[in-house]
Amino acid sequence: MLPRAYIQPGTYEKDDMKLSRFILSHMDEILGEWESFARSLSIPGILLPVAELQDHARQMLQAIAVDMETIESDQQKKEKSIAEVSRISGEESAAATHGSLRQISGFTMPQVTAEFRAMRASVLRLWMDKSTRASKANTEEILRFNEAIDQALQQSAIRFSDQSNRTRDTFLAILGHDLRSPLATMTMAGAFLVRPTIDQANTVQIGARVARSAATMTTMVNDLLEYARSQLGGAIPIRPVLADIVDICRTALEDASAAHPDCVFQLETDGESIGDYDSARLAQVFSNLLNNAAQYKGEKHPVTISASGNADATIVQVKNYGPEIPRALLAAIFDPLVQLSVATDQKGPASTSLGLGLFIAREITRSHGGTIDVESSTESGTIFTVRLPRAAIHGIAK
Repeated sequence: MLPRAYIQPGTYEKDDMKLSRFILSHMDEILGEWESFARSLSIPGILLPVAELQDHARQMLQAIAVDMETIESDQQKKEKSIAEVSRISGEESAAATHGSLRQISGFTMPQVTAEFRAMRASVLRLWMDKSTRASKANTEEILRFNEAIDQALQQSAIRFSDQSNRTRDTFLAILGHDLRSPLATMTMAGAFLVRPTIDQANTVQIGARVARSAATMTTMVNDLLEYARSQLGGAIPIRPVLADIVDICRTALEDASAAHPDCVFQLETDGESIGDYDSARLAQVFSNLLNNAAQYKGEKHPVTISASGNADATIVQVKNYGPEIPRALLAAIFDPLVQLSVATDQKGPASTSLGLGLFIAREITRSHGGTIDVESSTESGTIFTVRLPRAAIHGIAK
């Protein structure tokens, strides 16, 4: 056997495994490292199953290994390096599906890019740790690997962007739909009010309809303003003072009852209730949760809001029985522009939502130094849990 220094470039020692074969034979080790990184990017409070984290990564790595083993001519290499985006965007691959699902799950494009960066680093580091030497063949394999993973990243990014565009278009469609209904009511009310024969009873009834329509539009505009504020940077500002969480819950319940007169709401309280809270902001949180619960409630159970407190914290829960929210949607339910899509047998028009209410609820809760979580099952119902410290958090914007 020749000394190591005399081994010809392009040949392999028995223990010097090709990168493509290394990826396939050390898949679990690579995925283990990648999974740890992916979990650090996941939505707080939502623990994604290992299968959901690893499935697409495994398929992507298998595709990369196959690509690296494919013999390419110089012309094919050149064509591959300058392939147009239109050609890449038309490919259906594990990477493309990964990008689409990451957008739906609330990830950002920088996070998706970071996932691929972590995958690249994990593969190369683990391989180099076990590689016996550097060689021209190793360098060529690294180039092929980088080319393949860059293509996977581009496929994922294109599909992520396509999904983002669809989400934006859906948002605009829902905004137009939701504004049209209260505007039509107000237009009709104006036409009735100018009639000379209208009586007092009809005037009162029409006035109530106008008030409800105006309240609906005001809520939508306020949600849009809060969303715009959050996108411009910084947390939603709050001004906490001593307040009673029970009074805040009652205010939210009254608002929700006015918006959903056919829904039965119940308030339950226990323990300490006084703390440092921004009453108006928290009323907005609980109103959003109650309105959401009323849209998806079952017919046999009321929507309940409960508040309980101890020396350190207050817990407020909003619960409804209705269709179970799929686990995939739970991971992104607090993200902006996400609309609930659950099967329902309820009669009447389908509920539409800008998908901003729960996002704003989360941001206000965070500004209080608290957390908001959700769990859903057919047996126990859907429960949103808000945990708030009773003392004001130092450094809160005022």
